[in-house]
Amino acid sequence: METTDPDYSVYLVADRSCCRGRDLLDVVEEAVRGGASLVQLREKEGGARDFVQLARRMRRLLRSLEVPLIINDRVDVALACGADGVHVGQEDMDTRDVRLLTGPDFLVGLTVHTPELAREAGNLPVDYLGAGPVFGTASKSDPKPRLEAQGLARIREQTVLPLVGIGSISGDNAAEVIRAGADGVAAISAICSAQSPFEAARKLREAVRSARSG
Repeated sequence: METTDPDYSVYLVADRSCCRGRDLLDVVEEAVRGGASLVQLREKEGGARDFVQLARRMRRLLRSLEVPLIINDRVDVALACGADGVHVGQEDMDTRDVRLLTGPDFLVGLTVHTPELAREAGNLPVDYLGAGPVFGTASKSDPKPRLEAQGLARIREQTVLPLVGIGSISGDNAAEVIRAGADGVAAISAICSAQSPFEAARKLREAVRSARSG
C-alpha cells in the first residue's frame, strides 16, 4: 500500500479491551466506513504470537479498505505482519534503531508530550508525531499532564511534521484540536466504546473537516 502521504484526519487506535465485548475487526471496519483514515493496533495483553495473528487479520481487512495499519510499540510485530508502520513512545525503541530495522519506506510515528520533545524530533527519522494527552486519558496508568489546546499549539510551533492530537478527544472537541494546529485527531474509546463506531468516526471526520474549512 502507498503510505507516502497518509491521511491522519481520524487516527483510530484500535484496542479490543475498549470494544465492550464486540469483535475488534467488526468495530474497526465500522469505524473505517464511517471515516477513520488510519488505524493503529494496540495490544497490551497476550503474547507476541497472538498479537501477530491478530495483526495479520487486521492487515487483510485494512488492505481491502485501502487504509494503512500502524502497530503500537512492537517493531517485531509490525514487520512480521506486514504492517505499514509502527508508532513508538519516548520509552520504547529509539526511532533511529526502528528506522534501521524497518527501512526508509516504513511509517514511523513518535509520541511527544512537550514542545522540547517535538523540537528534538526534527532531528529524528520519524514521519509524524502524536501529541498528548490533550484533554486527558484513561488509557495510561501514569498519564502525563494535560496539554489542552494551548499546549498543543506550542508543540505545533516546534515542528513541521504531521501532528496528531490524542487524549480524550471526541466529536465534541475535535475541532478545537485541529484549530490548535493538529493535522488529525486520534481516538480510542470515543470510537471503540461507542454504541455505533461508524457514527462516532463520522462525527470526528465531520468535525475535522469543519475546522479545516472554517
